[in-house]
Amino acid sequence: MATPEQSSFRKMLPRIILLVVLGVGAWFGFSAYQHAQTHEETDNAQIESYMVPVLPRIAGYVKTVAVNDYDKVEKGQLLMEIDDAEYQLQLAEMEATYRQMQTDVENAKASLRNAELTIKAQDSNLKATALRRDKAKSDAERDARLLADKAITRKQSDDSRNNSEVLDQQYVAGQADVLASRSRLDVLRSALHKAEASLDVQKTRIDQQKLKLTYSKVYATSSGRIGRKSVEPGQYIQNGQTTMTIVQDSTLWVVANFKETQVENLRIGSEATVTADAFPNTPMKGKIVSFSEATGAKFSLLPPDNASGNFVKVTQKIPVKIEIENLPQYRNLLRAGMNVEVSVKTK
Repeated sequence: MATPEQSSFRKMLPRIILLVVLGVGAWFGFSAYQHAQTHEETDNAQIESYMVPVLPRIAGYVKTVAVNDYDKVEKGQLLMEIDDAEYQLQLAEMEATYRQMQTDVENAKASLRNAELTIKAQDSNLKATALRRDKAKSDAERDARLLADKAITRKQSDDSRNNSEVLDQQYVAGQADVLASRSRLDVLRSALHKAEASLDVQKTRIDQQKLKLTYSKVYATSSGRIGRKSVEPGQYIQNGQTTMTIVQDSTLWVVANFKETQVENLRIGSEATVTADAFPNTPMKGKIVSFSEATGAKFSLLPPDNASGNFVKVTQKIPVKIEIENLPQYRNLLRAGMNVEVSVKTK
C-alpha cells in the first residue's frame, strides 16, 4: 500500500513532466527566436562550379575518344580525335593548285621581262630611224639647192624628198609602237600583281587548312572532371556541337537564393554556415562575396512583364554568391548541383 508521500508524488509527476516539457519547449522556442533575429536562412541554394563545354571546331567522324565518363582530365590532355583524311586530301589539292599558281606567276614575270626587252629593242630601232630620218632630211635639202643650181636632175631631188618623208613616217610609226608596248607593260604588271595576289590568297587557304587539321585533335581547355559525355567513335559531329562537359573541380561556391525581404541585413563579408543535404552533420563556414544585379526571374526563358495588366505581386529571389572557407577540406564531399542550406549571420 502506497504511503501518503508516494501518492502525493504520483499526483505531482504529470505536472512535473508538463513543466519540464514546457520549459524545454520554451528554451528551444527562445533559442529559435533569438537565432531568427540574428540570422537569415534559406534552403534554396546549390553548389556551383564552372562548366566548360568541349566544342569541336571542325565537322567530321569521330576517330577515337580518349576519356570516359567522370574521368579526371588535365588542361591540354587529348580528349578525342576526328578523322582528318578528307582534310588531308583537300590540303594536297590546295598545295598542287599553289604550285600551279607559282608557275603562273613565273610566266607573268617572264612576259613582263620579254615586253621590257622588246621596248628596249624598239627604242634602239627608233633612234636608228631618227638618225636615218635626219640624214635623209639633210640630203633632201641639199638636193633641193643643187636642183636650183641645175647641178642634179629633178628626179634625184624628188627621190631624196620622198626618202625623207618615208623615214619621217617610219619614225612616227616607231613612236606609236613604243607607246603601245609601254601601255602593254601596265597590263602585264597588273596581270603579275593579280597572279601574286592569287598566290597569296592560296597560301592563306593552305595555312587555314593546316590550322583546321590541328583542330582534328580536341584537347581539354581546363582541368577538371568529365561531367557528361555524349560522343562515341564513329559518330558524325558538327563544328560547335557540345560533345562533353568538363566540370572544374578546383573551384566551387554556393549560390543561395534569398527572398528580397531577407537581403536588407545581408552584407558582403557576412559570415555564413553552409550545410549540404547529403552531409547534414558536416557544417561548413563561408562568407558572402557578391550579390546578383538582377533577380532570378530576370534570367528565366520568359521573364515576367508586370506591364501586361494582370500584375500579381510575387516575392522575388536574389542570388547571393557565397565562398566556402577551407574548400580543400570538403572538396571530396561536394559536387556541383548539390542542394545545401545556408544560414547567414546578420548581427
